[in-house]
Amino acid sequence: MQTVIVAGPPAGGKTSVIFHALSVLKKKGIRPAVVKIDCLETDDDRIYAKLDIPIAVGLSQDICPDHFYAVNFEEMVCWAKEQKAELLVIETAGLCHRCAPGIENVFTLCVVDCLSSIKAPRKIGPVITTSDLIVLTKSDMVSQAEREVFRAQLSLINPRALLLEVNGLTAGGAEVLADLIRESAVFGKKSITEESRLRHPLPTAICSYCMGEKRLGNKYQQGVVYKMDFTARGVSHYA
Repeated sequence: MQTVIVAGPPAGGKTSVIFHALSVLKKKGIRPAVVKIDCLETDDDRIYAKLDIPIAVGLSQDICPDHFYAVNFEEMVCWAKEQKAELLVIETAGLCHRCAPGIENVFTLCVVDCLSSIKAPRKIGPVITTSDLIVLTKSDMVSQAEREVFRAQLSLINPRALLLEVNGLTAGGAEVLADLIRESAVFGKKSITEESRLRHPLPTAICSYCMGEKRLGNKYQQGVVYKMDFTARGVSHYA
C-alpha cells in the first residue's frame, strides 16, 4: 500500500486539491482511503464521501494535530490495509507553522495558498523544507509577477521540491498531481516499515500551559519555557 502525507497551513485548499486528485486516481482503478486529522471539528469527510471511498476522521482536541497524527500513524496504516486500500492519503491540519509531518520513505506534499504573503514560505518552515512536492493553490488570483516571485521564494527554501499549480475549483492540474502521486516511487520512496521516522522533529510541547495551567507568571511556569532577553541586541524597544 502506498501512503501520501498532505500538509500545509489552514484554509490553503488541501481538501479540494486532494479530492480532485483522488477522483482522477479512482477513475484509473486505484482504491484510495483517506484519514483527515483536524482540531475541534471538520466536515471534510462529507466532501471525500462523495467519492464513495473509506474515510476516517481524527480530532486532536487539546493537542497539536501533528502530534496526534504521529501518535496514531501506525493505527491509520493498519486501518487502511483493513479497507483493502491501495493508496492511503493522510491529510493533517496545519496550525503553528512549525509542524513537520513528513515521514522518511513516504511521499509528502505541502499545499500553499498563493494569496498568502511572499514572506509566508519562510514562516511556515519545516512543512515546506521537508516536502517532496509543493502544490500552489489560488495562483489564478494573483499576477504573473507575484506568482513567479512566490515560486522563487519556495525554490530558495526547498530547491529539491517539485512545484505544481492546482486549481481547487476547476481541478486544473489535478491530473498531473494524480500522476505524481501514483508514480511517487520514481522519487525513490520505499514501503512503510515499523521503523518509520519523521523527517523533522515535531514542535516541543511540554510546558505547564500544555498541562492546562491558566495562571500567568514565572512562578506557575514549568517544563520547556523560552524567555525573551530584552537586553539582547535585536530586541526592539518602543516608547
